[in-house]
Amino acid sequence: MASKNHGMKALVLSGGKGSRLRPITHTSAKQLIPIVNKPILFYGLEAIAKAGIKEVGIVVGETQAEIRAAVGDGSAFGFKAVYIPQEAPLGLAHAVKISRKFMGDSPFLMFLGDNLLKSGLGPLVDEFFAQKPNAQILVTPVPNPSAFGVVELEGGKVARLVEKPRQPKSDLALVGVYLFDRTIFKAIDHIRPSARGELEITDAIQWLVDNDFTVVSRRTDGWWKDTGKLEDLLEANRLIHETIKHSIHKDARVDALSRLEGRVVLEAGAQVVESVIRGPAVIGANTRIIRSYVGPYSSIYFDALVENSEIEHSIVLEHARIRDIRRIQDSLIGQRVELVRSGAKPEAFRIMAGDSSRFEIP
Repeated sequence: MASKNHGMKALVLSGGKGSRLRPITHTSAKQLIPIVNKPILFYGLEAIAKAGIKEVGIVVGETQAEIRAAVGDGSAFGFKAVYIPQEAPLGLAHAVKISRKFMGDSPFLMFLGDNLLKSGLGPLVDEFFAQKPNAQILVTPVPNPSAFGVVELEGGKVARLVEKPRQPKSDLALVGVYLFDRTIFKAIDHIRPSARGELEITDAIQWLVDNDFTVVSRRTDGWWKDTGKLEDLLEANRLIHETIKHSIHKDARVDALSRLEGRVVLEAGAQVVESVIRGPAVIGANTRIIRSYVGPYSSIYFDALVENSEIEHSIVLEHARIRDIRRIQDSLIGQRVELVRSGAKPEAFRIMAGDSSRFEIP
């Protein structure tokens, strides 16, 4: 555990729109999509608090009202939250640049709010203070490096950083956690926007490398997920499900005709009627499961209904209604979505879908 008096601040980026998760993110911030019934963002904030960091700047964009409503003043996490509005998504280095006043001369940890990391942040913070580099970056090998910022090492030292290279020379991706001292602001003052019009953090770190500042890399222990796509969300959901413990809230109800198998979490007011729930699975507060099967790796948020249906390896958001649907799997069901079998003639799919929706119909 990091020293509680180290003076490090944190910068959490929560401004992105989540265009790859539309239409869910037309109406909600991608960082607030629940994974195992907890918003993605909260996992990072809890890790920051656990590392002993007491002041957190949160960079927000179009969805700032929602982020503020969810996080508040930070006291629920054990730190003080300050909100830093970013007028447009102009790059990670731009987000750092606009946080200059908040940071002062403090070293800081930057965390991307839609990332999930298995390992804690405390050892990284301790290592930063022990070694005192100008920048410490976290890397991990990935099968598709061209989708990420890529780090090239020479003799174990950071030599080059390239943002989303077409022909990567390394499989080491930048994980969404960085530690900096105040020299990063100097670096950002010396870079220009990239071809996509953003100030890239990779360019700023490269400036540090080229100008003989100390940049160290460390491989992450365990898994890391950038939850920008549905497949990544479901994988993160599966990974975190592996850590849950069986827990039935005293105000949850399970009738005599129902079966709970394996590790199942029922939150307050959840009802299970004539149903089978096979864990790992999490059923949210006041959600009703009636004459249904809920299979492994399912997270159903609060005030939802699943009736006469089967669902597995899926995430269902609050107030959703699923009735008489034979089988759902590998899916993300948004807030207040209704999936019902109508019985009307002629038989047909009757769909009201938002922009950028996607369906796979057998």
